[in-house]
Amino acid sequence: MIKPTSIVVALALALGAVTSVQAASSVADARGNAMGNTGVTTADYLLAPFYNPALTAVYRDNDDIGILLPGVGATARDTDETLTTLDDLQDTIDDFEDSATASDAAKLNGYLNDLENNKPLTVSANLGAAIALPIDAISFNLFTRAYAEIIADTDIAADGGDTPSAVQTRYQNSQVDLIAFGYTEVGLAMAKKIDFNGQTYAFGISPKVQQLRTYKDTVTVEDFDLSDYDESKKTKSAFNLDLGVVWMKESYRVGVAVKDVFGQEINTYDDSNTYELNTQVTVSGAYVSQFFTAAVDADVTPQKRFNGSNDDTQFLRFGVEGDAWGWAQLRAGYEVDLKNNVDNAITAGIGISPGDLVSIDVAGLYAGENQYGVSANLAFTF
Repeated sequence: MIKPTSIVVALALALGAVTSVQAASSVADARGNAMGNTGVTTADYLLAPFYNPALTAVYRDNDDIGILLPGVGATARDTDETLTTLDDLQDTIDDFEDSATASDAAKLNGYLNDLENNKPLTVSANLGAAIALPIDAISFNLFTRAYAEIIADTDIAADGGDTPSAVQTRYQNSQVDLIAFGYTEVGLAMAKKIDFNGQTYAFGISPKVQQLRTYKDTVTVEDFDLSDYDESKKTKSAFNLDLGVVWMKESYRVGVAVKDVFGQEINTYDDSNTYELNTQVTVSGAYVSQFFTAAVDADVTPQKRFNGSNDDTQFLRFGVEGDAWGWAQLRAGYEVDLKNNVDNAITAGIGISPGDLVSIDVAGLYAGENQYGVSANLAFTF
């Protein structure tokens, strides 16, 4: 029997597989993730396409070429410990079917009671890679990204008592409804920086191609089967654009990013639900100096996700970073979902960049018990 944890991990990997390439965070960037998932005015030129293509043209004089390989991240929200309970339930079902004792029946019924009315389990995973060429005439960043999010919700049959026959009927009629969305994209960010009257402006655009996928399945709590997922998959390819602008004066910055200019929709295979990849507009302000950075990013538009679920999000994000002469960084942040569908999160992380040649960044997110996120980046600059 395949465990629910194996299902979630395998599906996340399948949806997020890199094709030549969330949640609280949908960007695989440990620096931005540690700073409250900010980045619209503070991301470096290598991570720029994931936040604001205009930042592709904002780089240091000694930057020549940058390589991100890879950036990885994952978040999980399992407020009611659904995965652990399902694992324990399946282990007990194995014992129960070998010998249907009254004690096993009572234990099974207890697990089913624990699963009843649980909040949905959500898991997201993301990957990213990029190669950046900062050039005065026009800067380029070839990037690729993959993202997946999974929502699993239990539907437990009514309690018919602790007798073995009643409990067996109950778990055989109890289900897990699973719905998932994933996409991969490959694009080229192009940006130009212009100095005028003591101020600097950067403008950027990222044409990209995307493949969107949905999965949907309903299975009993007794048995998960990975082979059924191919039958429930639906795919759609699309062309899209990201746009961005940043204004800079001394250490101050203001920026706007417009992601996915052409909003997309994709149904599940049975047309019972629709995922909306809608246009996202984010405004940002930041103070950026050699030793300290502070940023505020605010979503102007909500992110919609599945139409059949009340899971819209709209974030207000805060982040700070202290930099020790380019060799090490300490970061912290906070994000608030204005739609109140995701708990407020505290973020933190560190960066190590010896010799300014290789950068290693790690970040963590905490949003209450059983709600965590982690991410890591490996990047090279020459």
